[in-house]
Amino acid sequence: MKALTANRLDDGEVVFWKAGRWVERFADAELFTAAETGEAAEASAKSQGTTVVDAYLIDLVESEGLWAPLSYRERIRALGPTNHLGHGKQAEGGAAIEALQHASGAARSTGRVNLIKR
Repeated sequence: MKALTANRLDDGEVVFWKAGRWVERFADAELFTAAETGEAAEASAKSQGTTVVDAYLIDLVESEGLWAPLSYRERIRALGPTNHLGHGKQAEGGAAIEALQHASGAARSTGRVNLIKR
């Protein structure tokens, strides 16, 4: 499974792709099972102009019956700042946040590796 992520240009917020638009919560993100579908969504997102910067696909892992980013970096981006549990998106709580907090895996997302190689 994969999800598409980027940073919104006007405020730097981490955003995720869902059905042709950007959403702020990982729990709302569209999940891609086929690489071709995810790559098509990535191309579509990049063609939208100057809404976001550096859109790329991230690898996901199952956690507590839900999906979470495989890489630690992407889990931090999905949760918000790590300085205090009461800050950022993690302050909302709920099953999706719990799954993100308890997910494991430290591999880099293949999409991020490709972005770095450019």
